[in-house]
Amino acid sequence: MTNRAVAYYRVSTARQGASGLGLAAQKAAVEALCAQRGWDLIAPPYQEIESGKRSDRPELAKALERARLTGARLVIAKLDRLSRDAAFLLTLQNS
Repeated sequence: MTNRAVAYYRVSTARQGASGLGLAAQKAAVEALCAQRGWDLIAPPYQEIESGKRSDRPELAKALERARLTGARLVIAKLDRLSRDAAFLLTLQNS
């Protein structure tokens, strides 16, 4: 099992992104989990300001590709940061 991780953060609105509150909380949660499990974040985090309803997210695609190429795991703060669409989540699970 790998000890490498790639972080992905998403907020829904520009206001959330500008405030940093949503991103700061996600970053703290991801870093705490990685520290607890002995995982090393191997890249700068990938982050987006995008609705959870949209499935076309360039930064998520980049994060997934980086994880795939390096054998790392994708780490998120909460499942709803990926999507609120169950079909999209199942597709991600298979990738």
